[in-house]
Amino acid sequence: MIRFTDEHVWVTLDGGIATAGITAHAQDTLGEIVSVELPSVGARFEAGAAAGVVESIKTASDVHMPLAGEILELNEALVNDPSLANSDPLGAAWFFRFRPDEPAAIESLMDEATYTALTR
Repeated sequence: MIRFTDEHVWVTLDGGIATAGITAHAQDTLGEIVSVELPSVGARFEAGAAAGVVESIKTASDVHMPLAGEILELNEALVNDPSLANSDPLGAAWFFRFRPDEPAAIESLMDEATYTALTR
């Protein structure tokens, strides 16, 4: 199951571990992504808090935590090659994995149809 925030972050949940990244809409809006700053492993964030930064040739934008939790893993491939966010924002360009404080809170986020309607 994939869910979305109004800050244009997607999140999936598998076995109590969430994976998050920016949406294709965010990537389209930002344009060519040239740099990604990710949080530290072990850092804790509340839902909605800025947990990273993505920079394009146009602008820089915060990446907001979709759910409260602790960062477990970073996508080093994305840090080394930010262009992955341009070519595969919903796949290879995931930003981080985290343990959500309340995994069931994912249900409060938008489903794909709702998010698609929001971004039209």
